[in-house]
Amino acid sequence: MSAGFAGRRGVRMNRRRTLVILLVICAAEVTLGSRLSGAGSGPADWPYWRGLAADGMAVGDAPLKWSDTENVRWKTDIPGLGNSSPIVWGDQIFVTTAVPTGAPAAAASVAPPSAPAPGSRGRAQGPPPVEHRFELLSLDRKTGKILWQRTATTAVPHEGVHSTYGSFASNSPVTDGKRVYAFFGSRGIYCYDLKGSLVWQKDFGVQMRMRMAFGEGMAPVLADDRLILVFDHEGDSFIVALDKVTGKEIWRVARAERSNWAAPLIVDFKGRKQVVVSASTKVRSYDLRDGSLIWECAGLGANAIPHPVRQDDLVFVMSGYQKPNLMAIRLGREGDLTGTDAVVWSQTRGNSYVPSPVIFNNKLYVLADTGMLSCYNAKTGEPYYQQERLPKTYSFKSSPVGANGKLYLASENDDVIVVKMGEKFEVLATNTMSDQTFIATPAIAGGEIYLRSKTRLYCIRGK
Repeated sequence: MSAGFAGRRGVRMNRRRTLVILLVICAAEVTLGSRLSGAGSGPADWPYWRGLAADGMAVGDAPLKWSDTENVRWKTDIPGLGNSSPIVWGDQIFVTTAVPTGAPAAAASVAPPSAPAPGSRGRAQGPPPVEHRFELLSLDRKTGKILWQRTATTAVPHEGVHSTYGSFASNSPVTDGKRVYAFFGSRGIYCYDLKGSLVWQKDFGVQMRMRMAFGEGMAPVLADDRLILVFDHEGDSFIVALDKVTGKEIWRVARAERSNWAAPLIVDFKGRKQVVVSASTKVRSYDLRDGSLIWECAGLGANAIPHPVRQDDLVFVMSGYQKPNLMAIRLGREGDLTGTDAVVWSQTRGNSYVPSPVIFNNKLYVLADTGMLSCYNAKTGEPYYQQERLPKTYSFKSSPVGANGKLYLASENDDVIVVKMGEKFEVLATNTMSDQTFIATPAIAGGEIYLRSKTRLYCIRGK
């Protein structure tokens, strides 16, 4: 074989290898982009409060260590109070908040709190509501500067919120890269373009009555051309699908559920898209096209809050209050799955009451509110470790997020703890942000962490 021929053949082979690599990269990007609602998301975006694939995982890396003064790229005070999580698209960050106007509430305009459940310890409601501006903010991703601030509506909430953990802006927004959707529950849904112009709005005329006046806080979900909203409360509960472009109602289904805070999960299984909603009476799956019920399964306890996650043909749902339970439910069945082998495994110890789980590489990470972490084999339910305690006593309401083998736990107690992801429990770092309480879940995008405390939004970036 001549040297010239060998050289030409080598060039052709290198071109083929390059083409194959490019095709693999493109396919990966298409797969990633389609994992959330069919949006063209990329690794530098975080369009939903649980990330690109609604599993709590980021693409790429994130900083390991920081402090009040180290690796803080910027920090911005956020007006009012909101426990919603930030989302990221392109050069913008979006957060919602509720800002008191100072106007007192008329006594007749505020409904009495929902009656406490039998055996409860009473209400956790804060002071009577006053008038608020319900707002969506856009911040510059590079500088933290507020680009625009839009008041969706001004109103006196009809019911209060939990005095410690509640806010009138706890529903995290969602974006498809063209529009951003701010959901304020009883006060409606508002669709804006990325420049802050209102596209459409919809008021359902519902005044939700939440158990013990804990407050509202379920995030909206995008799927294809649809926006999914759930109104589970002590009144007439329902799930509704809207056209995301126009706000027109496509279908609505009544739900036999009480107060619930677990946002829906969109599942595409064998070409059929489902909307899975955790709840105390039954976990239910609806057909995305028309809202028809596909399957249901009882087994969770009261006050369902954690977001479901999915791996392959298993969906994981969890409750951590009264009668706590974690269930792995196999997809592909129809009807009532209660007590059948569709429930592949379950777990009642170490469950989370509020934080949602993270799933990655066949490992399910569960963070209890009291600061104990568990890691399970997602297929079998066998624990790699269970209820491991963190270095200090912590409380958690924020959900964990993961990036590049690191799990980030933002506590109520100044610290963000970083734990190594894997079969063995190992704390990698403890990052202290003085006098900051984290209720909102962090966002990770493009190598940066966006932390929302009670008062500020931080951008953390490594050197």
